[in-house]
Amino acid sequence: MNIPPILELTDRARDVFRITVESYLDSGQPVGSRTIAKISGLNLSPASIRNVMQDLEEMGLLAAPHTSAGRMPTDVGLRLFVDGMMQALEPSAEERAAIEQRAGAAGSIEEALANTTAALSGLSACAGMVMVPKREPVLRQFSFVPLSQDKALAVLVGDDGSIENRVVDMPSGMGPSALVEAGNYLTARLNGVTLAEARSRIEREIAAERAALDSAARTLVERGIAMWSEDGEHRPVLIVRGQARLLDEAATDDLDRVRQLLDELEGKREIARLLDSAREGDATRIFIGSENKLFALSGSSVIAQPVRAMDGRVVGVVGVIGPTRLNYARVVPMVDFTATTVARLLG
Repeated sequence: MNIPPILELTDRARDVFRITVESYLDSGQPVGSRTIAKISGLNLSPASIRNVMQDLEEMGLLAAPHTSAGRMPTDVGLRLFVDGMMQALEPSAEERAAIEQRAGAAGSIEEALANTTAALSGLSACAGMVMVPKREPVLRQFSFVPLSQDKALAVLVGDDGSIENRVVDMPSGMGPSALVEAGNYLTARLNGVTLAEARSRIEREIAAERAALDSAARTLVERGIAMWSEDGEHRPVLIVRGQARLLDEAATDDLDRVRQLLDELEGKREIARLLDSAREGDATRIFIGSENKLFALSGSSVIAQPVRAMDGRVVGVVGVIGPTRLNYARVVPMVDFTATTVARLLG
């Protein structure tokens, strides 16, 4: 269904539509004509309001659940409201301070990102999400531990004490001494630098045949460095916090939808793909209900904002996910502010 331009609505229809949407977003419940008559100041009778609401329903902007005489906005109606009528509310000084305080807490970059995401979740009453490229630590040690005749465990130790393991294929006939040789060679060249810097240095040495390694050890070094670099490039850091906030009082009447949403949040690869699609925009992307295939079944909305470095490059995405009835006017600027804070974190 095509979304009608906001200018196609009469002044009366725009007022009734706006009040209906705002009341629904505030309460999470369908809105009746008597409610609008009491709170709107439109000087219209409930009968007149019902007629306008019927027209809006025929336009596909409102819907009447079978369990209620009131009406609620459709996904199409919410899109019209967000794009053409919503007045954004800047985060308060207290909200900004809460986000900045969590971002500035002591710890690693990933801990700061997790804290910031948790703060966004708490303030928005949604699940908070952030996705950034995997940050390369400064390295300290690289070693190989034999697992079988053709497998070895590559152990990478960061200067911050982090440890990561990968299983690599060993060249045939490679003995324990060659594993030690390969590990010592890598440690000597990566100590104090990032993996990308070490890879460039080692590739130059091997290409110039200056690497003091036998054939088997050279092959293992090349495999280990290539595997680790490719894995890091394609494995962004995705942090999701505050899923429990989706289980609010209004959710008790729609537990199947919430269960579906929680199941969908487990599929982090799909969430990463969705957030990645927001990198292409210049501003906040809002996916409402069925507009987004991933969360269409749960009827959820996603607000996502690219994180830009000082030079304008997109270095990540910050977002929230919640019910379609979330407070867009308040949450959209909050996501934007959090993205700016995360950009400073990534420096």
